[in-house]
Parts: sequence; C-alpha cells; structure tokens
Amino acid sequence: MTHAAASVLASIPSPPISEFFIGSIPVRIYAVCIIVGIIVAVLMTNHRLTRRGAEPWVVIDIALLAVPLAIICARIYHVATHPGYYFGAGSNPWNPFEPGSVWAIWEGGIAIYGSLLGGAIGAWLGCRWTGIRFSAFADALAPGLLLAQALGRFGNWFNQELFGLPTDLPWGLEISPDNPAFPPGLPEDTLFHPTFLYEVIWNTLGVLVLLWAGRRFLLQWGRLFGLYLVWYSAGRIVWESIRIDPSEVYLGLRSNVWAAIIGVVLGLLIMLVQKRRHPGLEPSAYVPGREWKGRGDEAVQSQDTDDFVDVSDPPASEDPGVGEDAATSTVTTK
Repeated sequence: MTHAAASVLASIPSPPISEFFIGSIPVRIYAVCIIVGIIVAVLMTNHRLTRRGAEPWVVIDIALLAVPLAIICARIYHVATHPGYYFGAGSNPWNPFEPGSVWAIWEGGIAIYGSLLGGAIGAWLGCRWTGIRFSAFADALAPGLLLAQALGRFGNWFNQELFGLPTDLPWGLEISPDNPAFPPGLPEDTLFHPTFLYEVIWNTLGVLVLLWAGRRFLLQWGRLFGLYLVWYSAGRIVWESIRIDPSEVYLGLRSNVWAAIIGVVLGLLIMLVQKRRHPGLEPSAYVPGREWKGRGDEAVQSQDTDDFVDVSDPPASEDPGVGEDAATSTVTTK
C-alpha cells in the first residue's frame, strides 16, 4: 500500500494550528495541555490522599514546590539531551527572543524523566513541610500522573512533533511538509507513526491498571509508584525506539531509551525492596507525630502550629454524682 493510498483510507490529520489568541495574547495549545494535565493530577491525588485521611487539599502545598521544580528540571534534561539543537553552529541559545533558545519553553521541549526527577525532589520537600508520608503521596499521585502524561501528549500532536518512522499503516499521521521537523527528501504525502497516540492509549490503559492493582493487591509504601515506573517506562522504550526526532545516542540507543530502561529497573527495585521492608500496610498517610487533627468538617493546617486550639465543650461525666462544676474544672488544666 502506498503512502497516498493509506492517507485516503484513514490517516490522522495534524491540527492546522498550535496556538490561539486571547485579544493580542498568544496562547500555546501545548501549554494548555500541560496545564490541564497538572490540574487533573492534582484533583485525582487530592481525592486519593483524603481517602487515606489526609487534610483536604494538602496536595496544593506539595504541588507548590513539586510543579515548578518538575518544569525546570524537565527543560534542563531536554536541553542536555539535545545539545546539537541548542548549541550547534549558528545557534544563539541564551537569547530568549531567538528561536531555539534554551529559555523558549513555549516552543516545546520538556522531558518527562527530567520532570520526574525535579518533581520527586519538590514532592519530597513538600512532604517534609506538610508531614505527609512521601511513599503515601507517591502512591496517591501515580494514576493521576499517568493520566496527566496522556493529556500532555496531545500538545505534541498540535505542535506536529515527536512523531515516529514513516509508515504505510492506515492510521499514519499526516505532518505538514512545511514543518521544520518534516524529514527532508521524503514525499509530501508520507505518513508517520503517531507516537503521541500510542502513548495516550498506553498511558490511559495504565491508569486503569494502576487503579485496579492498587485495590487488588493493596500496593502501598511506594509500590504503586514503582508499578507506574515499570508500566510507563516499558511503553516509552517502544515509542522512543521508533521516533525520528534528533537525540543523543549512546551504545546504539537513544538517551531516552536508556532513561526508560533505568525507569523499569528502578520501578522493579522499589516494588521488591518495599515489599520486603514493609510487608504490612501504612499506618497513616502522615509520618508519626504529624497527623492532621481536623475536627468535624473544619480544615486546619497540616503543619505544626500553635494557632489552633481545642475550644470544644468538655465531655460530660458518666458519673451522675459528679456535678457540673467538677466537670468543667478539668478543662483549666493543660
């Protein structure tokens, strides 16, 4: 089957735009996809943490550190693994107003494994701040994080980037021949593997697997996050192997393939080691001594503080012979 024939059958068109305007302000659809993914991950993580007894919306406190560090490290990782693009001949990497600048994150170019590293550091700091057990947070985050990654891949579709090898399959992806990423020398009707779609399907299926496995096997102490690493990285090995965007190659493999292999190994180690170290269930989503002491439907800070005191009425004495004065006098001692 020729590329043109496949295109007529059922090829996937690329969106004609990658941005829209609010007044005179351009809004990158790539950024919108990332932001929507972050919001979804926060909502899912909040729901899962509060079911474990955590303070509602404590995830916001953690995200304030984790999200910026994730974005910064994602960009650093991408630039470090594509030095030829940013530091090649004729480039001006430090000018933020030039195409190809290391600062031009709005053009795309953030790496998931960099974001995982930066996000993990930020989440660890956030958990120290709030008293949330880091392993409990990681497990609560895992399904939402995978869904966020699925949503973020639609940004690659709008940018017409990170596609795979040419293909004759009927679901091949159409790429504009005017796109800078279009490989020179190929016919204009060439179709490419839609790696963004492969990852969207794989990640969405992974969300269902994580939710099922977490309930079925009671995966705690970071073991569910370990399963996330194995699932996501196993798929990433395949997608990276068929992508044709420039990347550093070491020992015959793209840098992100090596990162994905490390992700699989690390995930398996987390699952095995934590299973051996902690055969039981986590006693709480909080570390000992930092438990949330909410009262009724009232929300209080999860940090240690002297700003909140117990002003509730003392319990009534069960001894009918004890008068009201005796019962109330007990509250004056602290």
